[in-house]
Amino acid sequence: MVSFRKHRTCLLVAVALVVTGLAREVRAQECYSGSEIDAVTAKTLAAAARQYFDMSAQGDVAGLKSNAAPEVAAHFGGIEQAVVNNRPLFAQAPPSEMHLFVLDASNAKTTWQRADFYCGIYNSPDRVGISIPNLPPGRYALTIAKVSGKEPITLTMVLQDAGKSGWMLAGYYARRNTLGEHDGQWFLTRAREYKQKGQLYNAFFYYLTAWDLLAPVDFMSTPALDRLSDELQAARPADLPTSAGPLQLSAAGKTFQVTELSALPVNGELYVRAQYDTPDAANPALASADNVAVMKALLAKYPEMREAFGGAIARATDGSGHEYGTVIPMKDLK
Repeated sequence: MVSFRKHRTCLLVAVALVVTGLAREVRAQECYSGSEIDAVTAKTLAAAARQYFDMSAQGDVAGLKSNAAPEVAAHFGGIEQAVVNNRPLFAQAPPSEMHLFVLDASNAKTTWQRADFYCGIYNSPDRVGISIPNLPPGRYALTIAKVSGKEPITLTMVLQDAGKSGWMLAGYYARRNTLGEHDGQWFLTRAREYKQKGQLYNAFFYYLTAWDLLAPVDFMSTPALDRLSDELQAARPADLPTSAGPLQLSAAGKTFQVTELSALPVNGELYVRAQYDTPDAANPALASADNVAVMKALLAKYPEMREAFGGAIARATDGSGHEYGTVIPMKDLK
């Protein structure tokens, strides 16, 4: 499975079902949800989804792997790490919500270049779109289990219909629904406020955080998520740095080429991160001093970031593959 957008990932684990020889033709795929799913399928699918959720809550990595599709079992490290990291959150309580979607792509003879599934009535506020690239022919399901508690989390799984072997695990995505004490709606409200003030960097990273907290997975759309995506793109700063167009920051008698700005969660707060190129990131003393200089120069250029972020991260990288990172709370950056 491949995300629609390429940006920071908090707890997203994507497992690719990669098969060569992609099909170019476009065929109709079918999606079924709710009462559209026949009783027998709904029962067996719900049982499989709950079984795999319970295994996750128990930390039963071996059990999950033994029930995974061969392509997934062969590359299980990402799922194993997600289970280990999130086991306490899965164990908070049974799922408060469980949503099931049956995805039928069995009418293809070769792998889909992109399989698009449309669930529900078009233009309905309850419609759901699911788009999965590189999907082999077959019947699949998307299951979404939401856990309420002190630290809410959503576990989304892709299951593959293996006939007599039942529903096998084919994709696994765990996402926390809060950052610290705040949920996605809180970040969305703050993003809109920052945009209204013209603080586009603050707004953009808060929109991204809202998306991460509200969307079960990046390859799923709903009317609400579509609106959020539109707002996010409208707030994207025109000068967002890239390797081809770096942000130049001057400090300590040097000019630093920042190739990436992002935002990451640190101890329940959102930190802004600047990655930049340096001739030598293998010298800890030099890299540490440069990192602090980059942080201070970034905040001098965008002082509004002090209000939006709990701290800053600077990551020095060089052409030899060395890197050195420094993390400092905002209160300590004078």
